[in-house]
Formats: sequence, structure tokens, C-alpha cells
Amino acid sequence: MPRTLYAKLALGLLVLLVAVGAVYTAITLTITDTYMRQLNQEINRDLAHNIVADRNLVEEGRLNEEALKDTFSLYMSINPSIEIYLLDNAGRILSYSADPGKIKRKSVSLAPIKAFLRMEDPYPLLGDDPRSHDRQKAFSVTDIPGKTTPEGYLPEGYLYVVLRGEQYDSAETVVRTSYLLRMSGWAMAASLGFGLLAGLIVFHLLTGRLRRLTERMEAFAKQTIKQDLENVDPPTKVDEVEALSFTFDRMAARIRQQIEMLREEDALRRRLVAQVSHDLRTPLASLQGYLESLQIKKDSLSEEEREEFLRIALRQSQRLGRMLAELFELASLEARESQPQPEPFALPELIHDAVEKHRLKAESEGVSLCLSLSPNTPLAYGDIGMTERVLDNLLDNAIQHTPSKGTIAVTTSTEDDSVTVSITDSGPGIMADHLAQIFDPFYRGESAEKSSQHAGLGLAIAKRIMDMQNGAISAANVATGSGSIFSFQLPLHRA
Repeated sequence: MPRTLYAKLALGLLVLLVAVGAVYTAITLTITDTYMRQLNQEINRDLAHNIVADRNLVEEGRLNEEALKDTFSLYMSINPSIEIYLLDNAGRILSYSADPGKIKRKSVSLAPIKAFLRMEDPYPLLGDDPRSHDRQKAFSVTDIPGKTTPEGYLPEGYLYVVLRGEQYDSAETVVRTSYLLRMSGWAMAASLGFGLLAGLIVFHLLTGRLRRLTERMEAFAKQTIKQDLENVDPPTKVDEVEALSFTFDRMAARIRQQIEMLREEDALRRRLVAQVSHDLRTPLASLQGYLESLQIKKDSLSEEEREEFLRIALRQSQRLGRMLAELFELASLEARESQPQPEPFALPELIHDAVEKHRLKAESEGVSLCLSLSPNTPLAYGDIGMTERVLDNLLDNAIQHTPSKGTIAVTTSTEDDSVTVSITDSGPGIMADHLAQIFDPFYRGESAEKSSQHAGLGLAIAKRIMDMQNGAISAANVATGSGSIFSFQLPLHRA
């Protein structure tokens, strides 16, 4: 059995063409035979009548037997393809010109004879063949004048001429088995050969594109594909093969993108693991060191020193807890375990609550919080809890980076389809080369004193939350003076 698509198509085409050729040959032979019968009967329609009239077979109302025998002999010599039969008015065969040993019928049906004489039915009109029990052939017939009776005109008999007799059948068989079949065979073979050749060329052109697509698939599987699949242009003329090729190219581009994303995520995961190990080791080591000191020097330490050691250990424990909580929160957001539940809400009220929640901490750091909310702010559309988490992270970040006697201003502005919340501090600002990394996990671009207070995950969590809410977040330095501006946008609620 063929294995390739091209071989299967070629075999299928060959079988189809042979079947079509056989059916075509059978139909052609049948139509040709019917046509020849009709033509022969049409041409020789008056043959029987002319024989009776020309040969004076009827004299004084009676059939001339001698003239009939001479007619049989003469016409069999002139036209051996016909056979002449004399029938009585009941259809029984009285005399004939054929070989007596081959006559198998004693009578023929009168129904086609009467139909022929009435000329009502279309040609070819077939009658019984006396040389066969079931075969029928085209014929010509005429009645032999008889007499008129009270029941009507009654012919003396019929002259029944079979137009394709025994010698015609023999000659036709010889011709058909030699010339006709040979020519038909050559014609069919030439037609099949041409059709097969044309089909093979078409199949080669069609399967050629499939072969090229298969090669690209194999090359992609081996990672040796050279074509840039990132920007795949759709084909101008689309058929099934082109559509399949285009779909593969798009799929390959998507797979390559996903592979690159997986590689980047794997590299990020490795970097995060290393960073987490480092960041967790520092407070853990500090906590363990102070606790061991308390245990070893418990008898030699004063009450104030023990209180200081415990205070430092507690601070390191709290730092470690915050880092773990932020790490788990970021991991949950990255794994999409926490999905936003957006709803319309009043953003100014949420901002006011968040500011009041951080006001005590800001005052303890000597930082003043100012609110400047746009009046008649439309309802925002987002997750209230997640938006509050973003506000908490940004306010906490601003308080950490604003020096004593500094200010933090929280403002809102509304555009056509979004509302923007901006938090501006009077801190030292952000170095220009660090702006692009400010929202990366574990990024800490501040001083060593500040860097020990957090793990650098707050802004990364805020960025992830805004991405999940179809919002945006950005950071920039204040154009005039020192300080930085953190802004985030939420879509407006549309009724």
C-alpha cells in the first residue's frame, strides 16, 4: 500500500479514471448500438413494402410462391445482412431465407408489427428475432394484401424483414473484436493517460506545498527553523493549504513566544529564589544572633540591654513576617489565585479612608498628608480591596522616602474614560536609570538605611494588581524641585 499522500492520490486518480473509462465505454457502446438500430430502421423502413411491390409477390390477390423463393435468393445475395420471413396473419412463420437449422421460433409477436404499420411508436422499434427465444431486433414489415371480411380488412400475411441478421451479427462481432475494440482501447488509454498525467501534475503542485509545510514543521520540532515567525503576514490568496500553512506559522510564532516567556519566567524564578534566600537570611540571622546573645549573656546583661536585644529581635521578626506576607501575596497574584471582582465604587471615599489609616504613621515620621480630590468624581470600576492594597503600598512607599517635615499630596483627576490617582512626595526622587526597574520585584534603589526595612515587593504587587484590573501605574520625578510622583489609573464605570 502506498504511504505518501501523493502516491495515495495518484492511485485513487488511476482507479477513478479506469472506472470512468469503463462506464464511459459501456454507455458509448449502448448509445452507439441504439443509434445504429434507429438509423438502420429509419433507412430501411419501406424495405419490406418495396420487396413486395418490386418483385410482384402478389398476383391476383394471391402470394406467388416462386417469386418469393427467387426474392429470398436474390436479396440474400445482394444484402446478406438481412433475413426475410413470411408470416401468416397470426404471426406464424411460413417461410424464411435464413438457415433452417438456426430458426428457434415458430411465430413472432404481432404487437410490434402492428405498431410499426401504424407508425405510432418512435424508432428503434424492436421485434422478435426468430433465431432466438428472447432477443429482439430492428425490422421492416409490410402486410400482404388479403381480403375484406365483415370483421374488417384481413391481410393474407406479412413480409417480415430482420434488418440485422446472422451474417450482420457475425461481421459486427469480428469488427468489434478487432478494429472497434482496438481503436476504443487506444482512445480510452490515451484519454486515461492524459488525465492521469494532468492529475499527477496537479497533485504534485498541491502536495508540494504540503511537503514544504511538513519540512517547516520538522525543522521547528528540531529547533532549526530559520524563518522569522514573529511577524507573519496573512496570505493574499487563501485556500485550504495556505490557510493551514498560515495557521502553523501563527502557532509556531505563538509557541516561540511562550517558550521565551517560560525561559524569562524561569530565569525570574531563579532570581527570585536567590533574592528571597538572601533577603530572608538577613533578618533571620539577626533574629537568631540576638536571641543567642540573650541566652548566652543573660546573666551579664543589664535590664536595659536585654530590653534592647528583645526590641531588635522583635523588629527583625516583624520584618521577616512582612517579607513573607508580601512574598506570598505576590506569588498568589502571579498564580492568578486571587482574581479581581470589579464593581463600581466611589474612589474619593476609598482614598480618604486609606489616607486616614496612614496618617498616624506619617505624623510619627514628621510627614504631613494632604488631600486634593476632584469634586464630582465619577464612579470608578475595579476591585475595591485590590485598589485599597495599591493605595496602601504607594502611601507606605511615599512615607518611607519622604524626609521629616516633608509633605505627601494625594490628588485625583478625571479624563474621558478613566480616573487618575497621583501620590506626590517631597523626597529625593528616583534616579533616572532606576525608573525602568522601579516596579520589578525586590528592586531597592534607596539608601542602605531604607533598604533594610522592606523586601522591594510593594510596588511589584501594586503593578500586578493594576495589570489584573486593566488599569495602569507609572512613576516619574517631579518636574520642578525634588520628589517623585506615583500614579495609577482605573476605568470609569459606564452604566
